[in-house]
Amino acid sequence: MDDDDAPRLEDWIGSQQVCDDPLAPFPAQALGAVLGRREVGDMLPLPWHWLYAIVPPAPGATGVDGHPARGGFLPPVPLPRRMWAGSDIAIARPLHLGTPARRTSTVADVRRKDGRSGPLVFVTVEHVWTQGDAICLTERQDIVYRDVAPLAGTPVAPPPEPIDPAPVRATSTPDAVMLFRYSALTHNAHRIHYDLPYATDAEGYPGLVVHGPLIATMLIDAATPLVDGRRPVRFSFRAQRPAFAGQPLRLCARADGPSLSLWSVNADGHVGVRATLELASE
Repeated sequence: MDDDDAPRLEDWIGSQQVCDDPLAPFPAQALGAVLGRREVGDMLPLPWHWLYAIVPPAPGATGVDGHPARGGFLPPVPLPRRMWAGSDIAIARPLHLGTPARRTSTVADVRRKDGRSGPLVFVTVEHVWTQGDAICLTERQDIVYRDVAPLAGTPVAPPPEPIDPAPVRATSTPDAVMLFRYSALTHNAHRIHYDLPYATDAEGYPGLVVHGPLIATMLIDAATPLVDGRRPVRFSFRAQRPAFAGQPLRLCARADGPSLSLWSVNADGHVGVRATLELASE
């Protein structure tokens, strides 16, 4: 990325977008079916708010990768690969289905770095969810942009971390149908999740990529018995390594005082997603 030719991406700090949503029950019911949960109450499970307040692009307003074209609310980062790297969510109160909600999104930060694979741009977006006059959720979402590089050219992965089999709460093997359904529910048109030739030929992955947020959602679902009725007050996740359709995932959780440590283990034995769920002590 040539700094002389690049736009002033930092000028997008403070850019804002507001989206209202009636929080209709159907998307939550549909995700419940995808996860094998047939009953969803009137409180929206965490982090199922990712199904809502979606601003779909107009025809022709998407890039080659299926994402919305650069510019507009988010800065026009010229690097071709975009990934949701993680989120940190503070929960003041749960969102209620059927009650109109508003999401106010603000570009909080734009940072340029040089990584081992080349230039990187990190964009942090803050999402504030309200119902009525009450703040329900505040989320800081990190998006990373990088150049395309064949995965075979990346450094050799270190040996897998030693994994204690005791905390495994569930196993899952996401397939192409599951990825397609989650993409449809979140209106995520990124082709690495459903277009196998694009994922392998254009982006160099060995298969369809499982959504990091989907794995984070499955981790919370698998850890539900450990929550034991306590109220979640904070949830954060970080995607470390991609997982691929047709390969088994181990979903692990361990109680660490008032918090739960959550992580997924990919088929190669490496941790793919790490997460923390903090619970109220009362």
